[in-house]
Amino acid sequence: MTVSNSPLLIRNVAIIAHVDHGKTTLVDKMLRQAGVFRANQQVAERVMDSNPLERERGITILSKNTAVRWNGVKINIVDTPGHADFGGEVERILRMVQGVLLLVDAAEGPMPQTRFVTRKALELGLQPIVVINKVDRADARPLEVHDEVLGLLMELEATDEQLDAPFLYGSARDGWVDRQPRSGEGTGAGSGASLGPLFQTIVDTVHEPPGEGEQPFQMLVSTIDHSSYVGRIAIGRIERGQVSPGQTVALLPLGDPGMISDGEIMRGRVLRLYGFEGLERVELTGAAAGEIVALAGLTDIEIGTTLTDPEHPERLSGIAVEEPTIAVDFIVNDSPFAGQSGKYVTTRQVRERLHRELERNVALGVEDTEQPDVFRVSGRGELHLAILMETMRREGHEFQVSRPRVITHQRGDGLLAEPYEELLVEVPERMLGVVIEKMGARRGDMIDMRNPGQGRVRMSFKVPSRGLFGFRSEFLTDTQGEGTLHHRFLEYGPWCGPLGGRNRGVLVADREGEAIAYALYGLQDRSTLFVKPGDKVYEGMIVGENSRPGDMDVNVSKEKKLTNIRAAASDENVLLEAPRRITLEYALEYIEEDELIEITPDAIRLRKRALKASARKKAARQVRAARG
Repeated sequence: MTVSNSPLLIRNVAIIAHVDHGKTTLVDKMLRQAGVFRANQQVAERVMDSNPLERERGITILSKNTAVRWNGVKINIVDTPGHADFGGEVERILRMVQGVLLLVDAAEGPMPQTRFVTRKALELGLQPIVVINKVDRADARPLEVHDEVLGLLMELEATDEQLDAPFLYGSARDGWVDRQPRSGEGTGAGSGASLGPLFQTIVDTVHEPPGEGEQPFQMLVSTIDHSSYVGRIAIGRIERGQVSPGQTVALLPLGDPGMISDGEIMRGRVLRLYGFEGLERVELTGAAAGEIVALAGLTDIEIGTTLTDPEHPERLSGIAVEEPTIAVDFIVNDSPFAGQSGKYVTTRQVRERLHRELERNVALGVEDTEQPDVFRVSGRGELHLAILMETMRREGHEFQVSRPRVITHQRGDGLLAEPYEELLVEVPERMLGVVIEKMGARRGDMIDMRNPGQGRVRMSFKVPSRGLFGFRSEFLTDTQGEGTLHHRFLEYGPWCGPLGGRNRGVLVADREGEAIAYALYGLQDRSTLFVKPGDKVYEGMIVGENSRPGDMDVNVSKEKKLTNIRAAASDENVLLEAPRRITLEYALEYIEEDELIEITPDAIRLRKRALKASARKKAARQVRAARG
């Protein structure tokens, strides 16, 4: 489909919110009510979450572009991630829009990521429209949340125009909003209720994108996509001028806008030009300032590149993304099972894949180390890194990763600084004590405590990022799954000294073989197992958690010795508990410095760095000697 470039009224908006406050659901309903789908068309829920990992985890990882038309106005919509670990996606996408739909849960109110994304939007001068979502919840408190959002805007030093943001109330799930909150019986869609007030508020409130169509072409690349047919695709908003297929453009890499040397100017030719209509990319014959477009044919393109008229090479200011706070080592797999299931196992293949990720993942860092088969990879959090690992695993890569560590800085006074997080937890009142006790051991300082009702307490803490390693699984156990936990990067602060690690040891296989039910049965009373009968193990592989401090070497391949008196048929049935499921996030939280995670397409295993028991004992003696 080819669309000619006719003058359009355009509004560019992004949807921002804390995780699970309803962004992707709202976009679904906007697409349906704007007529993007046929009346009888079968469409999956959360259609914007097209990535398999997004659908499995129920979160948005990658930003998505779509567009609808409402009363003659084209509304370009960007659905952004809500999890703090994917803040890099949010920051660069906000450069393409003039307004934001800020979704806030009518019961939870502003949360840590709400503050983060709102601050970014206000700093860029974007006009907010506040949608208080899920007002049909039994514990909804829309008027209180309205005041909390206003307080947040004032605290973040919003301008007078931004403080005058319109407020809407509704339910994204049911596909309606209203300009006034509803309460009591009948809080629901009602007859004729729709998202019409939201569309009209976007048209009336969000400014038209700036830019002169007659000036030389200029565009900042905000995101990169890839097609097997046309190669790399640059996506961004045209700042000024016009662009069409066949046009030659200059490529200016990220840098100082005032300093451009002739040597860094490259040229490329736009082969194809696309716009967005609903969920589809449509081919265009031309596009002008203000439109969000995708350009194909430019090979050496990266996020932050400025595309300009070759006769007027003027660079736009780049995309500032907050620095990574967590780092891990990616190591070429050298376990006894290396190469048994992966297609990509060599140093070169791992390096190429990591550097390819840098082209799209602006919040990621990759560095070579003194060891040729070890790469230092840094990101915004454990989930950010775990998504990369899971993606590589599904592509057929094999590798190992170390325990995460925080990235420290040297302050001006010579003291060491480490990252701190703002942690928000909500728990039943009866579990208040255990959470406060655990936070105290992890050097967490309470900032605030509120009682929103329903027998629950909400607390916020300032805690070192190191203090959150391993806390999520411990927290869910302590609160019996009834607690909720969110955190975001807050600031760098003084190094708080050593923190306690895991308080239990592990079971380590002492030989290669296959796990036997008889051997596991003898171990399960004093441990939590990570393997089941039939699993292959090797010497140095971690097969369970000890119930006490200290590691223990065990033989999980031990078979029962049979005699002519006691036969196999006369044995009692062996009843085993289900082993603990090892996920990447759990493994990253669980392991210690002397341990690694082995990641292959068909398995996630925990192992000791030194596989031989004699080597581990020698290393332990050296550590004790060093401590005096």
